[in-house]
Amino acid sequence: MENTINGIHHITAIAGNAKKNYDFYTRVLGLRMVKKTVNFDDPGTYHLYYGDKQGTPGTILTFFPWEGISAGRRGARQVTEIGYSVPEGSLDFWLKRFDANNVIYNKPSEKFGEQYLTVLDPDGLKLELIVPKTADTRLPWETAEVTAENATRGFHNITITSNKIEATAKILTDVFGYRLLEQHVNRYRFITDAVDNAAIVDLVEVAGEVAGHVAGGSVHHVAFRVKNEAILMEYREKIAALGLHITDKIDRNYFYSLYFREPGGVLFELATDNPGFSVDEPVEELGQTLKLPYQHEHLREELERTLPSLI
Repeated sequence: MENTINGIHHITAIAGNAKKNYDFYTRVLGLRMVKKTVNFDDPGTYHLYYGDKQGTPGTILTFFPWEGISAGRRGARQVTEIGYSVPEGSLDFWLKRFDANNVIYNKPSEKFGEQYLTVLDPDGLKLELIVPKTADTRLPWETAEVTAENATRGFHNITITSNKIEATAKILTDVFGYRLLEQHVNRYRFITDAVDNAAIVDLVEVAGEVAGHVAGGSVHHVAFRVKNEAILMEYREKIAALGLHITDKIDRNYFYSLYFREPGGVLFELATDNPGFSVDEPVEELGQTLKLPYQHEHLREELERTLPSLI
């Protein structure tokens, strides 16, 4: 896990109603609220982070909840599916739970020899609960209703839909160090050997697919994980050398980031492990209070009054 891309760091999506988003992910899906902060570029909007107990990279799904935003549309040039790993034998639990909570889902199916259950969040974001071939041994966050025998372990994979996958595949293999693991029809599964989990990217090639529209219920970007800032900047040089526009290093308080749009059109981020989510509150208290970056601290009184209640 040194000078490598260590799988998925986090995924950021767009939601509408913040309370519905919070209720679904913390109560129904049983994730932990890891960080309650604001969109650094739009501080009047939350940035909500959900994950495991520690806020471990590879478990973090984040949202910008913009009230009243129009619905997005899945299509080409997008991350179209987010896969979570769940324990063997847990899909029956999830089917009953989604029924009880009026959640839209499809019956279990199988791909690449793994059972999975597709479910839509309140904004239509497409999630998959996947029983991996090799059991995921990461320790889950547990709630009174979602205990360890059924709880999600973190990301299993993401799916990117593209009209032509070649250029995106080259970024994965030639820059990020992934390899093609297997193919089924038009779905190509790439994996990194640098980590055991959150290590898979599926590319689906659909030549005639219309480009998707990123809005409510859509993935905004996917972040890939590096150990520290030195490695982050090494990757910046590699990506810039390909002629792709990549940002300068950005301080996101809990990690340092670079952003670039890969040739297939998806916004990629590279994010560091350091300093982590416990930099401004202890692990035991993650997500309990509003945390603001220093540049927006002067807005605290106003934001605490105007941001919607999540309870």
